[in-house]
Amino acid sequence: MSNGDDDPADASEEADAADDGGDAGESTETAAPTLPDDATEESLNEYLDEIADRLDAAETEADLDDVEALLDDAEAGIEEADLPEPDEDDEDADDPRADLEDRIAELRDGVEDARGPYGEDVVDAVETAAERVEETEWTADGRDDVAAAVTSFVGKAADAIDEAAPGAIDEADEDPEALLDEAADGEESDAAEPTSVDQLVAALDAVAAAVADADFDADDDADVIAALLEATDGLDADLDDAEEWDDLETHEQLRAQGYYDVLGHYKDFPVEWAALKEHEARGNVDMILLALDSLQSEFMERHCLEAFERMGKRGKTEASVEEVLGRAEKRDRPAIRILGKMAAEEATDTLVEYVDEDSNPQLQKAVFKALGEIGASAAVQPLANQLDPDGDTDELVRPHAARALGLIGDTRAVKPLADALEAHPSDDVRAAAGWALRQIGTREALEAVADYADERSFVVSTEGEKAKRALDDAEPAATA
Repeated sequence: MSNGDDDPADASEEADAADDGGDAGESTETAAPTLPDDATEESLNEYLDEIADRLDAAETEADLDDVEALLDDAEAGIEEADLPEPDEDDEDADDPRADLEDRIAELRDGVEDARGPYGEDVVDAVETAAERVEETEWTADGRDDVAAAVTSFVGKAADAIDEAAPGAIDEADEDPEALLDEAADGEESDAAEPTSVDQLVAALDAVAAAVADADFDADDDADVIAALLEATDGLDADLDDAEEWDDLETHEQLRAQGYYDVLGHYKDFPVEWAALKEHEARGNVDMILLALDSLQSEFMERHCLEAFERMGKRGKTEASVEEVLGRAEKRDRPAIRILGKMAAEEATDTLVEYVDEDSNPQLQKAVFKALGEIGASAAVQPLANQLDPDGDTDELVRPHAARALGLIGDTRAVKPLADALEAHPSDDVRAAAGWALRQIGTREALEAVADYADERSFVVSTEGEKAKRALDDAEPAATA
C-alpha cells in the first residue's frame, strides 16, 4: 500500500510525550481506541476521530485491517447507543445517528482508497491494454507505434519482474520478450514483416500471466507493483498517441487505403467520383464498397449504387451482396434492381416476400424483374398467382409478373401462362404471357402461343407469329 509522509510536528509531540510520561522501557506505540460504554454522540465522534488518526498513520495492509475492525465495532456501538431521534416534523432537524453512519461510510471509503495497489491491479491494466490493442483499428503508422509501445513496455515489465522475483519469467508458460523476438526473427527476408497484432497481444498476455504467477504482496512488493503500474500508464499514453482510423478525416482514410491510387489525369469533379469511375472500370468492388461506406453524401451514394447496377454480375461478391441486400430489406427499389442485375440467388427469399405487396405496384415491378433476372424458381408459383384476373394485383403490374416467369424459364409456368393467354381480359397481359412462353421455348409452350397467330389483337398475334416461325424453324431439325 502507499505510505503518507510523516508530519515532523507530530513526531516531535510524540517524542515529548514519551519523555514526559513514559518509562524508559515503555513502548511509544499508540494504544488502540476503546469503544466507550454508554456511548453518546460526542464520545462516538471522538472514537471515530481516533480511528481516522489510525487510518492516516496506517502503513500496511494489516494496519488497514485493524482500522476496518474498529469501524465494525463503531458501527455496532452506534446501533446500540441511545441517541436522540430527529423531529419527524422538522425536515432540517439534526439526525446524530445518520451523521455518525455517514462518517463511518467515509472512513470505509478511505480504507479502500489506502489499500493496494495489488498485483491484480497490474494484471487488470495489462489485460485492458491487450484488449485495446486487439480491438482498435489502427492505421499502418499507428500499428508501428503500437508495436514500439508494446515492445518498450514488455522490456520494462520483464526487468521489473525479474528484479523482484528472479526466475518468474523463465518459469512462466511463455516469455513475453521471447514472443516478440520470435516475431522479429520469423521473417528470413531482408524486409522484415511488421509484428502482427496477434503477436503483440500474446506478449501482453504473457506479461499478465507472469505477474499473476509472481503473486506480489501489496506491502513487501510495493515498489515493483508501483513500477509495473507506472509502465502500464506509459503504455496507455503511447496507445493514446498511436493513430487510429477514427482519428483520420474521411479523405485521409480513403487515401491511406489506396482509393485515389487509380487516378492519373482526370477531368471529373469531385475527385472521389473520378476515382469511382475508374474503380468501376477495373472491377474493384471493394473500393466501391469503401466509397459507399465512407462518403456520406447522396451524390456519391447514388453513383456507387449505379456503378453496381451497371457492373451486374461483375460486381457480385459476398460483401457487395450483403451490402445491397441490407438495403433491399428496407424495400429500396434501386437495391432490388441491383440484386437482379447481379443475379444474386441469396436475395430470393427476401424478394419473394414482396411479391404480394399489392399496395406498392412500383415495388412489385422491381421485385418481379429482379426475380426473373435471378432465375428464381422458388418464385414461380407466387408470380403465377399474380396473373389471376380476380386477384388484387394492379393490372399494370400483371404483365411484369408474366415476363418474370419467362425470364425464369421454369416449365411449371407453362400452364398458368397459357391460361392467361387464353382467357385474360387484358391484351397487355396476354401478350406478355405469349412472350414469356416463347422464352421458355419448349414445344408445348410454343404451340400454346402459335395458336394465336391470327389473333385480332396485334400485340398478341405478333407473339403468335413469332412462336409459329420458331416451330417451323425447329421442324426440319426434328425431321432430320
